[in-house]
Amino acid sequence: MLKGPISSLFPASEPPHRCCITAAEPLFLRRNTGETRRKHERNTRAERELNGAEGNKRGGLCVYISVMQWTDRIRQVKILLVLSALAIAAASLVISHYLVRDLEAEEMRKMEVWAEAMRSLSEADETTDMALVLSVIESNNTIPVIVMGSDSTVQIYRNLILNYSSPEDSVNQLYAAALQMSRSHHVIPLSVGDGEYVHVYYDDSLLLRRLEWWPYVQLGIVLIFVVVAIFAMMSSQRAEQNKVWVGLSKETAHQLGTPISSLMAWVEVLRENYPDDPLIPEMDKDVKRLQLVAERFSKIGSLPEPVETDICELVGRVTTYIGRRASNRVKITTTLPDEPLKALLSASLFEWVIENLCKNAIDAMDGEGHIHIMARSEAYCIALEVSDTGKGIPSKHFSTVFTPGFTTKQRGWGLGLSLARRIVEEYHHGRIFVKQSELGKGTTFRIELPLYDGENTPSDEQNG
Repeated sequence: MLKGPISSLFPASEPPHRCCITAAEPLFLRRNTGETRRKHERNTRAERELNGAEGNKRGGLCVYISVMQWTDRIRQVKILLVLSALAIAAASLVISHYLVRDLEAEEMRKMEVWAEAMRSLSEADETTDMALVLSVIESNNTIPVIVMGSDSTVQIYRNLILNYSSPEDSVNQLYAAALQMSRSHHVIPLSVGDGEYVHVYYDDSLLLRRLEWWPYVQLGIVLIFVVVAIFAMMSSQRAEQNKVWVGLSKETAHQLGTPISSLMAWVEVLRENYPDDPLIPEMDKDVKRLQLVAERFSKIGSLPEPVETDICELVGRVTTYIGRRASNRVKITTTLPDEPLKALLSASLFEWVIENLCKNAIDAMDGEGHIHIMARSEAYCIALEVSDTGKGIPSKHFSTVFTPGFTTKQRGWGLGLSLARRIVEEYHHGRIFVKQSELGKGTTFRIELPLYDGENTPSDEQNG
């Protein structure tokens, strides 16, 4: 068996291989034929894998574009609903205004006729048609009216409900009602002869007052309808997005499975042939890393089983991994308790959340700066904070950074923080938010997890 470094026998782009040589063929012919066949097989396999990867990429991109188009349509429909509600409310207010104005004018004409009937009654003689006068007076069953003489004594009132315990109380209530009607300019002075005057005070009818309030009631009903419709659409949109993200994640995990299995087999072949080569353990770590990534994607959409996990140990693994792959100009520090900080977690998913925050921090710092990770147990939760010295986030984007599709990178899908929030809030019953950020100085993300005492579950803590 040949021994030695891989690079001395094979080009960097070609994996090691085994070949079978028959004794009937010349050595150079058998070698050339075998090399040609293997090169053809490698090219064919590479082309097939490349086509498959490109197809998966195009498929994922098409799904992403479809989701974004669906989100844009939902946003347009919401805007249309709000504009329609405003148009309906404005039309209702305008129509009601003209209707109320016409009814007010009609009631004023009725009261003028009623006042004229009262004058006719006070000046009645043998030729006065008393039946007609009394019919007009008795026909007013809706408009509140008070007739007061020139000496401010109440002569008659109709369609008023008084609550009184003595005659004096009733008179005071009538005076107050007449004063209110006078302030509304609902008064008709009436001459009754011999220089005497009476004043007819009237108010809007109950029907007219209800009609004045009806536009606002209608506006409230329309607003409630719009709010319910928007809430239903947002719920439908969120459910649709979740289905798409879950399907895309599981399909990604499925597509990664075949090449990862092939890579694992190649690593085993290399380990058998070159057991002393120092590159093989590093290759094995990278392959296991790919396997972990595929496992994370496969868990999206299904409820992972949380296990007792030491957050300090988990943070240590993440910082070690990020530190090896980040620039030397990026400094990563931690502040962790001396004792284990236990929580019920899906370790592979929660590691991904912290990795995503660290990678976003490195991008925000343009590959140079300081990342600090702090974890501690507080009175009501387990807190974990990731701070950086990057560009910062405007305050108006504190909540939108977790929206699917939101990104400030030229090459990015805007899914990292969205999936991070899903993992923290839906799978671990916690919270993730932007604690503070200042443009040009940096950002701090905070994660809060339910306390764990060795017996309760996150759901128990959440319900409690």
